Amino acid sequence: MLFVLFMERYGERYGIRESPADPGRRCGPGGRWCALAMVAVVALLARADCCRAGGGPENLLLVVNPRSAESLAVANAYVDLRGIPPINVFMLPWDGSREKVDLDTFRGQILGPILSTIDSRRLAPQIDAIVYSADFPWRVDFKKNLPEQLASRDKFPSGSLTGMTMLYAAVNSGQPAWLDRASNDYYRPLDPAGLPRETVGFRGWYGWGDNGELLETGGTRYLLSVMLGVTNGRGNTVSEIVRYLSSAAAADGSRPQGTIYYVTNSDVRTKTRSGSFTATVEALDKLGVKAEVVPGTLPERKPDVAGLMTGTPKFDWFASGSTILPGAICENLTSYGGIFKVNAGQTPLSEFLRGGAAGSSGTVIEPYADQSKFPHPSIQLHYARGASLAEAFYQSVHSPYQLLVVGDPLCQPWATIPRVEAVLAGSDEPLTPGERLTGEVELVARGQAAEGVAVDRFELFIDGVRLAQAGGEGRFSFDSREIADGYHELRVVGIADTPLETQGRWRMPVWFANHDRSLEIEASPRQVDRGGRLRVRVRGTGVERTILYATGRVLGRAAGSEATVEIPAELLGRGRVMIHATGRAEPGAAGSVQAVPVTVEISDD
Repeated sequence: MLFVLFMERYGERYGIRESPADPGRRCGPGGRWCALAMVAVVALLARADCCRAGGGPENLLLVVNPRSAESLAVANAYVDLRGIPPINVFMLPWDGSREKVDLDTFRGQILGPILSTIDSRRLAPQIDAIVYSADFPWRVDFKKNLPEQLASRDKFPSGSLTGMTMLYAAVNSGQPAWLDRASNDYYRPLDPAGLPRETVGFRGWYGWGDNGELLETGGTRYLLSVMLGVTNGRGNTVSEIVRYLSSAAAADGSRPQGTIYYVTNSDVRTKTRSGSFTATVEALDKLGVKAEVVPGTLPERKPDVAGLMTGTPKFDWFASGSTILPGAICENLTSYGGIFKVNAGQTPLSEFLRGGAAGSSGTVIEPYADQSKFPHPSIQLHYARGASLAEAFYQSVHSPYQLLVVGDPLCQPWATIPRVEAVLAGSDEPLTPGERLTGEVELVARGQAAEGVAVDRFELFIDGVRLAQAGGEGRFSFDSREIADGYHELRVVGIADTPLETQGRWRMPVWFANHDRSLEIEASPRQVDRGGRLRVRVRGTGVERTILYATGRVLGRAAGSEATVEIPAELLGRGRVMIHATGRAEPGAAGSVQAVPVTVEISDD
């Protein structure tokens, strides 16, 4: 409901004119159509209900450019793969350059609206990461914002979209603190052998001290940031991006039986960080993860690349004859790896992603051979300890302002994932999809230990918004009469009792039935070309007006209890899209009702 209330106030720019009412089959919560729809919805949930360690879909804000068909298509795929709630998707129109933006515009038109949206939707306590879909500028130019003595040091003083977003506090401070070679206190300090003593989980509300210590109060706060893909210039196609995101999502908890390769040669790009290769390989071996130091520029004819670190200006991945396993981080230290301009020189990070890597990185401007600006070799150790891809990157880069991180931030191949379930208090019987709940609802969450790791605490989400937290006893209660009637998705997230705070989750579509309101939606056709139109019919009881929405935007509004809304398919973008409807009769959430969502598929013309 928070999403609907927010979009009713701010979503007019996406409104569509309603067409006259068109009769449709009525469906109450117990009707055959609703039962079938609930089965379809739970089938969709089952595809994405595996756990996410180091944060999950409820803990990120996905930023999408609705003016770009590519951005919409990539976002649709990621929402579907990861089960991201609609309230966690933010449509941010961007018509400017897809290459660069100046710092003032970045603050005012990108970062500012993102942070304001997090606050307006009351998501600040749960957001840990800002994730960009495609077609936003990957470079932030701040030359005019620097004192002359600093601006003259670089030909093009710039940062990356993800690095400057991660360092949002420094960017908004009025001082160029992001230039500090130790600007990231989430970076894990190294011992004398050049290894991090610990790998820890990340939360957006944590404060970090100068020595990397987690502080109960004070300290510096960050938001992890990753781009899902770059489609312009030397980037990847949408199909390539969807392919590597799909592979990454399937890799969670898989513990790849491959080898992490560290490649050495005489190039300064390798020598800058090769001093810690051997120690890192030994540490990985103690975890039971195979790793190897090999000479050259790429591993040659290796069928088991579970991770890679190299340093070379140019390479041809496919000519190497090697195969990247799902979930792998493949990383190259070179100056222009994050520059996507055609004919920029050097091989961009997109080559690894095209080959199947879950994530890679590259600097967007000449950084020189400065280890602090690139991932330390321990990135693979953090990953093998169970960190997410985003956590592994940012625990290993001390000065991330120039580094563009691209891939699936939630991917965690080596995570130890607890299993979570929830039942109604006083019952050992599991809830069933579409179960009717009334009045006061009491849930008991259970977390099953995985490999000796217990669940420390639980969080309850309704429609993507965190409602409550509980200790290990896992007891929750809420009054469903204060929430809209109709369809809702319950999520219980269990957080492991480890420094990584690995998450497991349980998801269940249910029906609240307190105020005798009902609402149904039907869409036709369910499959349509991007140039076509959808007809979405709504019909309800106890409803005066209805709002339709999908993936972070309002699609249309309807007055009365029955109406048909026509929607251009291109507004939704390519791929699978879930359409939701909320009917309202009185102010407040309790005066509303939500329909079982319907899923449509938009294809190319």
